[in-house]
Amino acid sequence: MTSWRVRLALIVLTAIAIATVYVTNHLLTERFTQNTRNRAELRLVLYSGNLLSELRQNAIVPQLLARDPALISALNSGNYSQSTQRLISFVDEIGAASLTLLDRDGRTVASTERESLGESHRAQPYYVDATRSKDTVFTLIQDDTGRFNFYYSRRVESQGSLIGVIMVAVDLHKYERAWAGITDAVIVTDTEGRIILSTEPRWRGLTEAQALAEQPVNSAFERAIQATADWTLLPADAYLSGEAVMRVEGRVAFRGWRIANFTTFDSVREKVNGFLALEIMGFAILLALTFYFLSRKTAVRMALFQRESAELRQLNMRLQREIAERERVQENLAVAEQTLAQSSKLAALGEMSAAVSHELNQPLAAMKTYLAGARLLLTRNRPDETMSSFQRIDDLIERMGAITRQLKSYARHSGDTFEPVNIGDALASSLSMMEPQLRQRRVTINRTLPDDPVMVMGDRVRIEQVMINLLRNALDATQSVDDAQIDIVLTAGSMAVLTVRDNGHGIKDLDKMFEPFHTTKQPGEGVGLGLAISSGIVNDHGGRLTARDAAAGGAVFEMRLPILHVDAAAAE
Repeated sequence: MTSWRVRLALIVLTAIAIATVYVTNHLLTERFTQNTRNRAELRLVLYSGNLLSELRQNAIVPQLLARDPALISALNSGNYSQSTQRLISFVDEIGAASLTLLDRDGRTVASTERESLGESHRAQPYYVDATRSKDTVFTLIQDDTGRFNFYYSRRVESQGSLIGVIMVAVDLHKYERAWAGITDAVIVTDTEGRIILSTEPRWRGLTEAQALAEQPVNSAFERAIQATADWTLLPADAYLSGEAVMRVEGRVAFRGWRIANFTTFDSVREKVNGFLALEIMGFAILLALTFYFLSRKTAVRMALFQRESAELRQLNMRLQREIAERERVQENLAVAEQTLAQSSKLAALGEMSAAVSHELNQPLAAMKTYLAGARLLLTRNRPDETMSSFQRIDDLIERMGAITRQLKSYARHSGDTFEPVNIGDALASSLSMMEPQLRQRRVTINRTLPDDPVMVMGDRVRIEQVMINLLRNALDATQSVDDAQIDIVLTAGSMAVLTVRDNGHGIKDLDKMFEPFHTTKQPGEGVGLGLAISSGIVNDHGGRLTARDAAAGGAVFEMRLPILHVDAAAAE
């Protein structure tokens, strides 16, 4: 009777253990699979946001350059001696891959890639479509190597007639190169279903079905499909050569493009195995204790206990190996995350270098001119005027230091993702960036802010850029005023309204105030893009930037943005 009860208890314990492991395996598999899918969806949102930001950033460039008086004059006169250099001066500021100017016959007359000068593009779609349209045209072309190239083009007119085409090449392959460093596989398809960007170059131009039907190669895609053959509980989204992969698809808000991510199930298997191993170890210990108490009655049971103990030690050894393997995988993941963080730092460093190069170009050119003048004055024995030149050089060095301090603040931004923004905090940050210019001027700044925070939905860095442009224009407008004063008023109603008022000489040409390349400053002090870019930023946020003359003299600029209500901000 006792032996029968013992056997029944062992059978029940074993059944409980099997049921527990089965249920745990099922629940944990669903949970970790969903977590993996969520992470893949977040990555797709980030990747699609990067692509869309790059495309939108370059979309406005043809429209601005098509109105450039220097380029229009070159196309009318046929004198392109300075056109290439002018395009090169724009390309760093714009961030495009290349800029190309074509004449009315489709011939390259100016380009940031000098080796392409003289080439004919008359039969190319970006030229033909641009000559037939009044708007900016986007063109996607696959070259002989299978790689897709992306272009924005726009016709250049003079007195209503076509005189040429401006073309901007967009570099999306830098994101493709960044994706190649991850274990997942990523593809981007156009409206026709063709793969235009992929971690596997030989799939460009194919449909997703054709790519999945091909044999795997030693690539990121092969690494993403190495799921275990017995992992039947995982919900496979796609199969490649009989192997299951998790497929997550997203949308790029541009011309119906789609982006897909293929993720391995290995991390899910490792996490589930870790929990299952702990459960099995617990049941094994319980079973061992049961045999231990039973073995005290007879030597036979003692021998059985010894065998179970040996099995338990072997199980512990296997568990230790699995735990060690899991720790190794976690260390590799940490190294990969550090590498990705370092890549992000390098990208930010490249952006900072480009900004420094652009902002310091004019002061360096002016310093060179003053040094040449000082050398000439020394040879003519005119020391007083020479010291004046050296003082101007010292002022330029101070200005360069202020520029670098300002650029350090700009390097903090992290993309174009909209988020709740406190206008008051953004204004305080903008005034802090303008501190070097404010210290050089005697100007009174009056701020009127509401007691409650004024919140909007937007990109804080771009909103601060608009504020800095408005404050810099107000400082420039009050240079010749004895009692310079700038009033800043922030109000909140149906819209958030930021008003910047100065007591300068007012606006001379209000109709052309927000047109690109329109400026009232002296040559070398600006190119006339600040207000045009600021107006575009405010429009992107669903607002409006206006200007008018003040009744008491001076100019008034108003930035209106849709206000973010308290309940919407809490939801965000």
